[in-house]
Amino acid sequence: MKKEDLPQDKTTLTDFTRDVYYVKNKEGAYEQALSSGWSVKSDALEGAWEEIDRRVALAIESFKAGEASPILYYMEKNLMDIPTLAGYAGQWSFCVKRHLKAKSFKRLSDKKLSKYAKAFKITIEELKNFDGNDNNGL
Repeated sequence: MKKEDLPQDKTTLTDFTRDVYYVKNKEGAYEQALSSGWSVKSDALEGAWEEIDRRVALAIESFKAGEASPILYYMEKNLMDIPTLAGYAGQWSFCVKRHLKAKSFKRLSDKKLSKYAKAFKITIEELKNFDGNDNNGL
């Protein structure tokens, strides 16, 4: 990309960050240049965050309906999937999947809950006392 073609679009991230790109200058040599933003990248990021918000909202709905455990909420809020959470919590993936259900969660020992709490960087009490409000923990 030529230096003069480097996107400088105003985005929501403009005040927080800039991207470094390698561009060709007028002599044809590569150099670093800063971009204040690119609308295509900004739109993709906004779409990704909307999907994350949707998944968190679904986790809260499932919890309030008595179907899901707080582990599902914190897993979604921390941008984890089952294999990732299993690795952080030192659990088998099939166990994590079971623990995402409310019925199974209620039978978990404090020892197992502490592994999840540590993975989410919260206390066991926060995990046990989750009330379905999106202002918990993070």
